[in-house]
Amino acid sequence: MTLTLSSSAGGRELIGCADLRSGVDRISDAVGRNPRASVALARLVRQTSVLDVEAGLAAEAAVYSMLLGGSEFARWRAERPVRPVVAPERPVVRAERRGDRLEVVLDNPGRRNAVSMRMRESLLEAFQLAELDPSIARIELRGAGPAFCSGGDLDEFGVATDLVAAYLVRLERAPWRIIDRLRDRVTARVHGACIGAGIEMAAFAGRLTTAPDGYFQLPEIGMGLVPGAGGTVSVVRRIGRWRAAWMMLTGERIDAETAVRWGLVDEVGPVEPGFSV
Repeated sequence: MTLTLSSSAGGRELIGCADLRSGVDRISDAVGRNPRASVALARLVRQTSVLDVEAGLAAEAAVYSMLLGGSEFARWRAERPVRPVVAPERPVVRAERRGDRLEVVLDNPGRRNAVSMRMRESLLEAFQLAELDPSIARIELRGAGPAFCSGGDLDEFGVATDLVAAYLVRLERAPWRIIDRLRDRVTARVHGACIGAGIEMAAFAGRLTTAPDGYFQLPEIGMGLVPGAGGTVSVVRRIGRWRAAWMMLTGERIDAETAVRWGLVDEVGPVEPGFSV
């Protein structure tokens, strides 16, 4: 992190901070709480900012899987008891064909569309279908209920006992890899909470819009981890590694207006009926 005194907010490489000391303190506090994850993140985003997508995702998967075995994540997990995971009886992702358009809808509003293993596999299946069918000209990614996506399902964090297997799953079963390959056909329309995995995968879309109530956050460092749903690639590509590092280290929540100004989101638009409460 480089500190610069300027009368201008600057371009995408800078974070405007009215009080330099408070900004430094926020970074220092975050690093002090989880120094190993913070160092791993800093080194990782330096790499992902210059690597191609496949190589960047492989680097992220390796770092994330390594941190799952670390003391900082173990501390966070111990402080947050795991609740039993009750899977809904109906599908958690809806994929509906409408002419040449495929609508992919995260549909577990009772869990604020948290990305579980089941949801990840369902998303993978939907985007694999789109990749195999050239007659699908447009793909829209949405979330049902009051939030687009509240992030990964926290009650599934840390359930993997074989970290090598966890790494391989992140390499081979990641739907965001396919979203990136289809990016020219994909529009993500988000609203409400767009946290962690939510913004990470949505940022791979060629076009990303948010409702006025949309807000964005990357809280993984506070758990002793780094973003693990492609965010160190997709978010870095959209807003640059400095702004991405700020969001990831501080866990700061940014609103729709800031997200557009930074380039994380392309525009603010209305929510269509049926996708909010």
